[in-house]
Amino acid sequence: MEFEGKVAIVTGATSGIGMATARKFVEQGGRVAAAGRKKDALAKLAGPNIKTYSADLTSEKETEAFVQNVLKDFGGIDVLVNAAGIIANGTIENTTLADYDLMMNINVRSLFHLTQLALPSIIARKGNVVNVSSVTGLRAFPGVLAYCVSKAAVDQLTRCAALELAPKGVRVNAVNPGVVRTNLHLNSGMNQDAYAGFVERSKTTHPLGRIGEANEIADLILFLASSKAGWITGATYSIDGGRAQTCAR
Repeated sequence: MEFEGKVAIVTGATSGIGMATARKFVEQGGRVAAAGRKKDALAKLAGPNIKTYSADLTSEKETEAFVQNVLKDFGGIDVLVNAAGIIANGTIENTTLADYDLMMNINVRSLFHLTQLALPSIIARKGNVVNVSSVTGLRAFPGVLAYCVSKAAVDQLTRCAALELAPKGVRVNAVNPGVVRTNLHLNSGMNQDAYAGFVERSKTTHPLGRIGEANEIADLILFLASSKAGWITGATYSIDGGRAQTCAR
């Protein structure tokens, strides 16, 4: 029970990696403040050691209220998992400024703001932060330019924050998944048939021959948040079936 008595904030908890991570923290004895925008989806996480919060983390006021409520309800924060994010198609030629801003606001700015607000408690409790980035933060892929840029920003934020917070005993790391079976692409507007085709094609672009599962990413997140990773900070961990090792040909 690695996280007995520990409090974790998990964003993007309405599905996929965020939901799997919230559940695993509870399995390991932790208490979880699970955040998301969809109340009905959050209801699936109901349990004695999980409290759910419906919040739009792109709103400064809602984010500030969320952190204050967590501190009031739980008394402190030991771990912050920034798992909320979106993806959208678009190239350098056709990505609108509005779409670019939305991507950066959700994937980077909200993460930055929430981390700032949670840090006083995390520092006091010698906790840590785990950001959910992407293989696209490490490698370039055509057709998802704003998403790639946003995840590269998450990786650099991770490294910079890790250096700045190391003297205070706080670790900051990121996980960089390849394609994972979640609602990320469906929420971006991809229909079921297109998604099924995308999954099949992804089996050929990931050397291990399959896409990932949310529980696999959650396992790595919990490891990085645990005492077993006590000498790891500023890392961006690939967990992508070998995707980041491939080249176009």
